[in-house]
Amino acid sequence: MSEVLAIDVAVIGGGPAGLAAAMALREAGVARVVVFERETSAGGIPRHCGHPPFGLREFNRVLTGPQYAKRLAEAAKAAGVEIRLRHSITRLGAGGMLDVASPEGAIAVTAKRVILATGVRETPRSARLIGGDRPQGIVNTGALQAYTYLEHLQPFRRPVIIGTELVAFSALLTCRKAGMRPVAMIEANDRVTARWPIAWAPRIFGVPLLLSTQLAEIRGRTQVESVLVKGPHGPREIACDGVILSGCFQPASELVRGSHLALDPGSGGPVVDQIGRCSDAAYFAAGNLLRAVETAGWSWREGRRVGTDVARDIVSPAETPARQVTIEHAPPIKLVVPQRLTFPAKGEGITDYIQLRVSAAVSGDLVVHAGGQRVWRQRISALPERRILIPLSALPVPADAATLRISIDQAD
Repeated sequence: MSEVLAIDVAVIGGGPAGLAAAMALREAGVARVVVFERETSAGGIPRHCGHPPFGLREFNRVLTGPQYAKRLAEAAKAAGVEIRLRHSITRLGAGGMLDVASPEGAIAVTAKRVILATGVRETPRSARLIGGDRPQGIVNTGALQAYTYLEHLQPFRRPVIIGTELVAFSALLTCRKAGMRPVAMIEANDRVTARWPIAWAPRIFGVPLLLSTQLAEIRGRTQVESVLVKGPHGPREIACDGVILSGCFQPASELVRGSHLALDPGSGGPVVDQIGRCSDAAYFAAGNLLRAVETAGWSWREGRRVGTDVARDIVSPAETPARQVTIEHAPPIKLVVPQRLTFPAKGEGITDYIQLRVSAAVSGDLVVHAGGQRVWRQRISALPERRILIPLSALPVPADAATLRISIDQAD
């Protein structure tokens, strides 16, 4: 027979957002808060990042990823949060009904509210359409860091790093710390994705940075021996013994995709309003499940805000029906978060902004229309994967407006 568990709030995911939300709930007086984490330890992605900087805002000191993850878990437990490890959610049901698989068997959970904080995952090779052989030595950044920091293994000595998002530079630091010497960083776009000054890292470490270059093929019988790349000067082969596929993050939204909750095709995460509420009012979401990818500190702040708002919502549920305003966007904007606004909000919000990202480099006027009239405009110049923010406080939304439409009028 399945165990039946009745709780106040279930938090799915024990990373920075989930643990911060759970602590905020306990601090607000919510009695029983349970974090369900499928891994053997809590802390999320930072557990694998054996380098600083983490924790300056949260703990007023600079920590490595594992130190930061441990501090978060310890703080949550000290606050009275129950953390259940090796517990996987198998179904999200209407109104906060959950099916859970645990080492001891199945659990049926009923929760007044559920917070989804399952984070992100890197896109695997199969989804990147990379040709060639299937040798050993092809890993994503998470696997690299797990090998290096958790298992103390060195999967290769002279890898190439694919991508220049912030996580790619984390991979570069991991390699340097573990005695591996990358032979190249490869970026398909004509400029580095991560912001300066960290984009100087390849030059500082003596790693060639190949822009406007694509990985076409991986070669090797048992272990990676070389890669074929195509760049401005044609194809070339680079000798190496490993490939690190960094970035190209996607929200870990498998549970949402298989549930009754509305999914946003742009972000890949659940549709939420400005306080993180999903299409089922019993469910909220925070952290990188909402969009790929933000820092641990950003996710922690979102988690605390959602936890505070959920505590408030338990005591005083949202008015029904509330006025909903849908946020629409046009290319080259690829995602917006949140995707709708609720009035009255009755909360602090996951953020004070509408966050958006573009799919290509743009320069022009970022414009917001509501009810057929322009309510906001700002000149921008932005690159893919860079955070763009529109302050909610600056948007006068007419009472009769059903939609906000965000677009970019690009300069000629």
